Amino acid sequence: MKPTLILVNPSNPYRKGFTLRRESRQVPLGLGLVAALTPQTWKVVLIDENIKPFRFRPGDLVAITAFTSTAARAYEIASIYRNRGIPVVMGGIHASIKPYEALQYVDAVVVGEAESIWKQVVEDFEAGKLQKIYYASPADLSSMPQPRHEIFHPSYLFASIQTSRGCPMDCDFCSVPAFNGHGYRLRPVEAIWDEIASVPHQLLYFVDDNIVGYNEKARAHAYELFEGMIRRNLRKEWFAQASLNIARDAELLKLAARSGCKMLLIGVEAETEDSLRDANKRLNIKMGVDNYSRAFRAIHKAGIAVLGAFIYGMDSDTPESLRKRTQYILRSSVDVVQASAMTPLPGTRLYERMRLENRLLPTKLPLDYQHFHFTDVVFCPAKMDAQTLSEEMNRAYASICSMNQIRMKFLRTWWNTRSLRTAIWAWNSNLNYRAVALEKPSIAINTDLS
Repeated sequence: MKPTLILVNPSNPYRKGFTLRRESRQVPLGLGLVAALTPQTWKVVLIDENIKPFRFRPGDLVAITAFTSTAARAYEIASIYRNRGIPVVMGGIHASIKPYEALQYVDAVVVGEAESIWKQVVEDFEAGKLQKIYYASPADLSSMPQPRHEIFHPSYLFASIQTSRGCPMDCDFCSVPAFNGHGYRLRPVEAIWDEIASVPHQLLYFVDDNIVGYNEKARAHAYELFEGMIRRNLRKEWFAQASLNIARDAELLKLAARSGCKMLLIGVEAETEDSLRDANKRLNIKMGVDNYSRAFRAIHKAGIAVLGAFIYGMDSDTPESLRKRTQYILRSSVDVVQASAMTPLPGTRLYERMRLENRLLPTKLPLDYQHFHFTDVVFCPAKMDAQTLSEEMNRAYASICSMNQIRMKFLRTWWNTRSLRTAIWAWNSNLNYRAVALEKPSIAINTDLS
């Protein structure tokens, strides 16, 4: 009989987040890639808590991934297998940043991207020589295998596709460079087209941190990707993340829309330069906060909705400035709003600064990791106490996520983009964020609120 590899995607039991609604669930793409890297002499089984609660499945080796917010749950599941004598390997961004913490709960840790090291992990296990830590070098995306999408549950509405990795930016709060590096690597467009054609889903999420990149080479890659999707008649609708400067490229926006783009997530973060400096959001400062409206209009002109990401709790923020941010959001032409509490993730410069300044609130780790989901307050703000920030977050959610506001934005999106389909995308996305925001009120952990 074939040996069995159990892949585990844990979910945060404290807050379900985007797993609450079928429309916002995202496949664990990294595990699909691990499945593709695993020799065909193995049987692969996926346990996905996005879909169903954990149920023990017997196997010979377990591979588990986790974000910081799901790390505690990952350790809990790992203990179930280890107590039965089944070795557990952990990878993903949290374990890569905190490998020695993870080794307290698992048998081996993969630090970095799996492509260059997973074959060795499997061979070492088969030889009875599993190592404690495997350090992976950045993957060569030209030889990246196609993830095994067939292992994902058929109830997922979106297929996730990756076209690039890495980010040369240095935003204070972002952990992407710590995991994928500052270099921007591109995947061959032919492989991307083939993967898109292979999935049955009509809806796609490009998981890249910036689908159009940061230089002319990356722009040409995006142009070729979108043009090929049109030429091959792939007929998909999709959304992705992009930087604000995409608004200056009318030709690329038009091509993206023709290839099926309905929405772009733009890291707006804040409406004042002081707050942008707090986050080291240099590109937005260069673009100028006064040009936000013009940028949104350019994206709308292509028939694409703007999903604006905003942060509450930067060092220059006060309760008054946060209320102004909420008012700005309500008045702006942003179609979908992602309002997050500033969250110092391990591996970021923000986390190190907060740690050195003794401003981190978690005292019961790893359990407190369940609060690192961008809604609870896990640090001491500079110009207010943590409880006040959580109260301001709840006040903001009550306004931004009200059904009246969502209805108004639906009509505004329809008018601005001249596309009913785009307006429906925005409507559903706002309902996703409403479900996340209203699932539980924001709290400041380890204070009287918790």
